[in-house]
Amino acid sequence: MQRQRWFEIHDQPWFPAYFRDLVTEGLEAVWNENRTYHPIAARLREAVRQSGAECIVDLCSGGGGPWAGLYPEVADGSAIPVTLTDLYPNALLARRTRDETPGSGVTAWHEPVDARHVPPELRGFRTLFSSFHHFDPEAARAMLADAFAHGEGIAVLEGARRNAWTMIAVTAVPFLGFRAALTARPLRWDRILWSCVIPVVPAILWVDGILSCLRSYSLDDLRELTEGLSAPDYEWQVGDAPGRVPIRYLIGSRKRETSSW
Repeated sequence: MQRQRWFEIHDQPWFPAYFRDLVTEGLEAVWNENRTYHPIAARLREAVRQSGAECIVDLCSGGGGPWAGLYPEVADGSAIPVTLTDLYPNALLARRTRDETPGSGVTAWHEPVDARHVPPELRGFRTLFSSFHHFDPEAARAMLADAFAHGEGIAVLEGARRNAWTMIAVTAVPFLGFRAALTARPLRWDRILWSCVIPVVPAILWVDGILSCLRSYSLDDLRELTEGLSAPDYEWQVGDAPGRVPIRYLIGSRKRETSSW
């Protein structure tokens, strides 16, 4: 296992939840405005269809992840439901994601959800965007094992990678966050204050962006995490989807009849 046990500032218990939400909001605005996860949309859409899942359960959603921008590409004209979940649900940002994807069936699960032990009532294809690297190998494998044990598909999707190009690209994120704070509507005084006047949010985005790269999982790491999780009707895919920001993916899915959505 090559992955290193670094930490990120906004993960720490002492980091104020108020600023954590601002950082999450800024990062998700950057993802959506720049279509960061566009390179993986077609592969994710096909994986969900082939799994036969009738809905998507997004884990570790924060305020909604990239779904506001990604949903039309994944749904491709359908209205497959997406349920946003998190161990610490952010109802305000999740509601905003729902409002930005009208008619999509995007909803927020208001109870805490541990991605290592997803409640049985939350059935569907599981997704994790830019959150898998936050977990140590034991917790990461537990997430994969839980999906496998329940026969659910799962897609781990990450923009962070341990290479020079990605770390250089991360230096643009604070500036993109600064722009997002000025262009997002409605304008909010707290967003302007902590992103533009006193740039706390851009600083955290930059530092945590570098740390995300340092603690990310390599392709070999991802393959190692799936060892022993095998069955004749369940398959794993590991790779990098090319793009301006390549997206690293680990997708597991039980082979079923294609659904109708």
